[in-house]
Amino acid sequence: MGHVLVIDDDRVVLALVSGILEAHGHQVSTAQDGRAGMNVFSNHHVDLVVTDIVMPGQEGMATIGAIRRVSPKVPILAMSGSSTQGRYGSYLDAATLLGANATLAKPITIDGLMTAVDRLLAPECGGVRGTDVRADIAFS
Repeated sequence: MGHVLVIDDDRVVLALVSGILEAHGHQVSTAQDGRAGMNVFSNHHVDLVVTDIVMPGQEGMATIGAIRRVSPKVPILAMSGSSTQGRYGSYLDAATLLGANATLAKPITIDGLMTAVDRLLAPECGGVRGTDVRADIAFS
């Protein structure tokens, strides 16, 4: 099992995702925005980052970019409930362009979350990008 950093400004989502991961044997650290998340990331060994995209303070896009600058291999799972479409597609599409290894649309399911987490932490994945899978989970 791995050490997972979960970043989300919604306390309910943070508690839900953390609880699911802990119930599946993972060690979990949490943060309510990207700045706090980067502080945890900088001071602890983290095997996987799960981050929301739309947050006050430092949002998920900036956080993904900051993580990629210091650690190109740590897997990142980006989550968003926003269906906003922009120049580069949805927020989840943009997160993939910035370096997220997988995306998950909210509302999440336990199976969707654990499929993504297990895939990203699999030894054969080794922190590199997985294969493209489209369902409620998307790997890039």
